[in-house]
Amino acid sequence: MKIATFNVNGVNGRLGLLLEWLGEARPDVVCLQELKAPQEKFPAGPIERAGYGAVWHGQKSWNGVAILARDADPVETRRGLPGDPEDLHSRYIEAAVQGVLIACLYAPNGNPAPGPKFAYKLAWYERFLMHARSLLDTGAPVVLAGDYNVMPTDLDVYKPERWRDDALFRPEVREAFSRLQGQGWVDAIRTLHPGERIYTFWDYFRNAWGRDAGLRLDHLLLSPSIADRLEAAGVDRHVRGREHTSDHAPAWIELAD
Repeated sequence: MKIATFNVNGVNGRLGLLLEWLGEARPDVVCLQELKAPQEKFPAGPIERAGYGAVWHGQKSWNGVAILARDADPVETRRGLPGDPEDLHSRYIEAAVQGVLIACLYAPNGNPAPGPKFAYKLAWYERFLMHARSLLDTGAPVVLAGDYNVMPTDLDVYKPERWRDDALFRPEVREAFSRLQGQGWVDAIRTLHPGERIYTFWDYFRNAWGRDAGLRLDHLLLSPSIADRLEAAGVDRHVRGREHTSDHAPAWIELAD
């Protein structure tokens, strides 16, 4: 079972790129972030013709998450994080696919920090930690996949000293990610590639892609009940090098049956 996460940075504007990658990589499950499309504008037709059923949570101009399943229809189990009924951002969706519970998330950026956006990010993470704990308590096989907007360690950023005060790298956010792992969640890519510099994001500015000045923002975390099925993990870096591409590349894992 191949599960991928891809911040597509505009699903309609980069639909051709997405469909091309789906045809090449043929993932069984895909979590998409930053759809930047309202609910009614999600391109369900072209995605269905490519062989994928989908559930999605859209939002005009910003945010937006979706779960795609090859030759299957994801069974939606949750839309939005619990804990704050006034939070209307489209940042979380959850669905069952082939016996695995898939959570797709798009964490807040949080900049500038400190400030209200950073406070919202920390509060969002607290809610996410609480919900993740409840998922673990079920004992079900669960994958938490998405753009976490955090580089967990110095190994996940090209020049750590330049990012110390950024909301993606501040200690409060890294500590939240560490607490998530402390619950028992397994960072799939880092488990199989413990000492490698692996990036999933390269900014559009300052020739970041050409200089390989990247960040690892996109993560797939596995519940203990599924972690022993992990066989492979990686990043499709070449997608970032294509014309009119997202600033993220797809990250993926393969699980044994």
